[in-house]
Amino acid sequence: MERMRLAIIGVGLIGGSLGLCLKDKLGDKIFITGLCRSEGSMRRAMELGAVDVATSDLQTVVGDADIIFLSPPVLQIVPMVKKILPHLKRGAILTDAGSTKQFIWQELSKILPPEIFYVAGHPMTGREKSGVEAATKDLFRNKAYVIVKDGVAPPEVREKLMSVLRLTDANFLEIDLAVHDRCASIISHVPHLTAAALVTLLNDAGDDLESCLKLIGGGFKDTTRIASSNADMWADICMTNGDAIATHLRDLQAILGNVITAIERRDRQAVHDYFARSKARRDKILETVTFDPN
Repeated sequence: MERMRLAIIGVGLIGGSLGLCLKDKLGDKIFITGLCRSEGSMRRAMELGAVDVATSDLQTVVGDADIIFLSPPVLQIVPMVKKILPHLKRGAILTDAGSTKQFIWQELSKILPPEIFYVAGHPMTGREKSGVEAATKDLFRNKAYVIVKDGVAPPEVREKLMSVLRLTDANFLEIDLAVHDRCASIISHVPHLTAAALVTLLNDAGDDLESCLKLIGGGFKDTTRIASSNADMWADICMTNGDAIATHLRDLQAILGNVITAIERRDRQAVHDYFARSKARRDKILETVTFDPN
């Protein structure tokens, strides 16, 4: 078997975890090159074993790559593809970890030549910490991993990519672009914005801030854990999935408005029903979905 060559653009939490997983599974059967934001990150990526070689030279990173895994913040993906396109060999496969899909698809479809293939993906996993230091070889295991339906990349191209990605032990599913972005908004993007809003609420507590900080327990920490996520990544997500996020934030605003009204009216039954319905739904989810404790 000819040695697979993989390039990872953005060897952080996601890219680094992929590298660690594939080196663990394939060893010398795969050669991984990487590009990081800084020289320090590149050195650390090599020390941890996430890549074989990390460098800022794009030709070295992607020139011989069979598969290029793009994992920078969403708004940096298209500009990066424009930079690496002149260096890609015929038949190279691009895939990504972008949290929004329609924006990237629309932009890349304008610039990719027919001999370069793109298969849109999104591993639905992560941690509140970022950088290759937070990477782990098991990050993808049993987590949802979206491969977007497109009908453009030939079946043999998709299978070549999937033969590598399946080694992550993720749970793969195919959905279309619009469904992905709407669902990601509800189950990922809006929760992150809400967690950040709760921290902002605390930060705006004024004279009560010091007392509030002394009272913080597990409930607040658990609810706001994801507010520690990378700000660049989440700003880009909001810019590239804005319609869905704004719609769902307004829906959330309406839900909270109804709760506010019920509380102000001292309508205990309405408030009770609000909590009871959400508890029933979450309990049902817990029966079928395994949550990541990280």
